[in-house]
Amino acid sequence: MEDISLHILDIAENSIAAGATIIKITISEDAGKDVLLVEIEDNGSGITDEFIKKVPDPFYTTRTTRKTGFGLSLLAQSAREAGGDISIKSKEGKGAAISACFKYSHIDRKPLGNIADTLIVLIAGNPQIDFLYEHRRNDKVYSINTKEIRPELGEAPLNFPAVINVIRKDIEDGIKGLGMV
Repeated sequence: MEDISLHILDIAENSIAAGATIIKITISEDAGKDVLLVEIEDNGSGITDEFIKKVPDPFYTTRTTRKTGFGLSLLAQSAREAGGDISIKSKEGKGAAISACFKYSHIDRKPLGNIADTLIVLIAGNPQIDFLYEHRRNDKVYSINTKEIRPELGEAPLNFPAVINVIRKDIEDGIKGLGMV
């Protein structure tokens, strides 16, 4: 994958396929500690211990529609190429937590990518799911929680075009406020 936002999209889609109703995405950038940490947690069906052991194998998948399971193995490869690694914690029936750590300054670290587009695709395509997004960059923090937005909408669905436009602007402004372009 070309950038980290695409890894986030892929892992979040796995969470959706696993029946998650809440997905928390956290990005922590700490240039001083030279760390970029990406965490995705959900309340889906979880990941078996057997599957966790086979994550490095891109040709292992639980899907029946294709014979490869590149998502987690590619994330692991990207993290390792950038001096980091991944961690998976899960309990069947209780959800999963995926953490990918990258050396922030590593020359092989993929760019973060378009986080706003990734979040909008997830929110617009899955309005029934609550997404919590938090982005920390050094001493600044931006967050958005669709569960907190819902009561303000009344009858309007979360993926109503005018609502999505407001959410997109909030995300883009929040990310700019972190000192990012």
